[in-house]
Amino acid sequence: MIAPQATETKHWSFHTDLEKIGWLTIHSPEGSVNVLSREAIMELETLVARIEDLANSKQLVGVVLLSGKDSGFIAGADVSEFDGISEPSVLTEALKRTHALFWRIENLKVPVVAGIHGFCLGGGLELALACHYRIAVNDDKTRIGFPEVNLGIFPGFGGTGRSIRQAGPVDAMQIMLTGKMLRAGAARGLNLVDKLVRHRDMLRWEGRKAVLQSRRSSGAGWTKKLTALPLVREAVANQMRKQAGKKARREHYPAPYALIDLFEKHGNDWQAMVRGEIDAFVPLMGSPTATNLRRVFFLSEGLKKQGLKGAKFARVHVIGAGVMGGDIAAWCAYRGMSVTLQDLDMARIQPALDRAKKLFQKRYRKKREVDAAMLRLTADPQGSGVPRADVIIEAVVEKLEVKQSIFSGVEGRMKPGAIMATNTSSIELERIAEALKEPGRLIGLHFFNPVAQLPLVEVIRSRFNSDEAIARGASFALAIGKSPVVVKSAPGFLVNRVLMPYMLGAVERVEKGESKELLDAAAVAFGMPMGPIELMDTVGLDVGKSVATELGHSIPADSRFARLIAEGKLGRKTGEGFYKWEKGKAVKGETPAHADLAALGRELVKPLVDMTEVVVEEGVVGSADLADVGVIMGTGFAPFLGGPMRARADGRA
Repeated sequence: MIAPQATETKHWSFHTDLEKIGWLTIHSPEGSVNVLSREAIMELETLVARIEDLANSKQLVGVVLLSGKDSGFIAGADVSEFDGISEPSVLTEALKRTHALFWRIENLKVPVVAGIHGFCLGGGLELALACHYRIAVNDDKTRIGFPEVNLGIFPGFGGTGRSIRQAGPVDAMQIMLTGKMLRAGAARGLNLVDKLVRHRDMLRWEGRKAVLQSRRSSGAGWTKKLTALPLVREAVANQMRKQAGKKARREHYPAPYALIDLFEKHGNDWQAMVRGEIDAFVPLMGSPTATNLRRVFFLSEGLKKQGLKGAKFARVHVIGAGVMGGDIAAWCAYRGMSVTLQDLDMARIQPALDRAKKLFQKRYRKKREVDAAMLRLTADPQGSGVPRADVIIEAVVEKLEVKQSIFSGVEGRMKPGAIMATNTSSIELERIAEALKEPGRLIGLHFFNPVAQLPLVEVIRSRFNSDEAIARGASFALAIGKSPVVVKSAPGFLVNRVLMPYMLGAVERVEKGESKELLDAAAVAFGMPMGPIELMDTVGLDVGKSVATELGHSIPADSRFARLIAEGKLGRKTGEGFYKWEKGKAVKGETPAHADLAALGRELVKPLVDMTEVVVEEGVVGSADLADVGVIMGTGFAPFLGGPMRARADGRA
């Protein structure tokens, strides 16, 4: 007989109760989230051996696996260890060991129930899928999914096959190929979760019942399995490749295609897919794409460490209800802030409110959530919200005298400690602050269009600003879910400074007769999300000219660029620029043939890379690393290359 005893390790605790239920809890000692480090996995091996002994001796009726952290279940494998184990022989051995452990859990004679709250991602979801039954808290904090594709890999702990077993081939592959994080209800609908509860404190009770009733999850129904049959699977795999090709090229991002290949080979047998996983996974981990994506991940995570502890923001006042101002206001309301939106009259504010409602309808599941967000966003033509606001953001036309007038008018009405910020895209802050009594109070918070999609906010520092003022600006960006990069006040700052030579260089080539479709296709072949001409149309030709002029670039009066602006053909927002636009998409002609599109793309992108080096040398941004992550987030520069500075160092740009 083995007497049940409590066991504490660095990462886990385990004890049995009077009902012979085992309670296994993960509590990673470092960081705010649980991760499956190599050490945690080795400790789990020891505990599983003990659980096996207890089960075999009838001293255990089942196990409930829970998290001891408020942030969630398990956020995945420990990404910080990836570089150290990417050597093929080391990685292969580590994966084999984890696979064996998860098979042991799945083959236990007693039921193992996973209780999920908060984050259940990557390796955490793979561990949950190796359990026999899954219960999740049905609230807004629960997120379930496989984000590995964003790191240039796919699930490697058996999750490929087990997710197909549970959700069926098509749904499981979609989750893995997109990296989409699911809410608890959606995960239940896909059979990744078996039961939902309303509150975290219900997990223990429901886990106990599931163990005592020996509940075990059922796999996907036979109708879903039809897509894995041999004659159908090839067609399904080809369709998946076609869809993947619309978002990523195989030579840039090999992981989705390697996963599809694995599915095409083994998709009708989930256990065979698990067994084949390691051989397909190992080459990806050490690839340049995965290495660079990990670097970008760590740089992005580093941005989250900026700001002041305890900084809180409840009220935001936005001046200017145009595209940028209205969308900034809508985003702040979406993130839970109370927002007042000011412009000359309701006729100018109403379109912004209409766009905001569309954003909320897209982002929220329930009408009451949409209604609540709309109540947080208030039209304020008189500027009544200024005295109560924690943050005031100006987002009006790029004219120095207009911005100076606005800030002179609000400075005396602001409460002490409130942030005064401009969304200027190119004007130096010192010039805007000239008329202020306290010029050090003005900082820059430069958002990017579309606000809801692009994560970057440039936090712009003038020579008047204190460290605290900039830290508060970074704190606010983080509070609304954005990634702050601090840059020095200089014409164009970081992103527009490096972007403009790239776009204007392409425009000049079009002016000389080159195909805009070819140039755009070449940039995409290089790895940019869209080409420079399409991007200029998206930004707006008037905005492009304004920024170019501010940066000292001349636009010839007799150029096509100037004529389009004079005719009011400003790009996507007016329905025509260099391209005609229909339903938000550029109408493109045939792309001429070219011997080496990627080489032409490198040629096009060279001015951007050159200017990034200049910006780093001038100290506009604090380091090459920050320049890389800022340019990736702000321009879409190919993440798989690691940013312009890394790409130049690697000889790839």
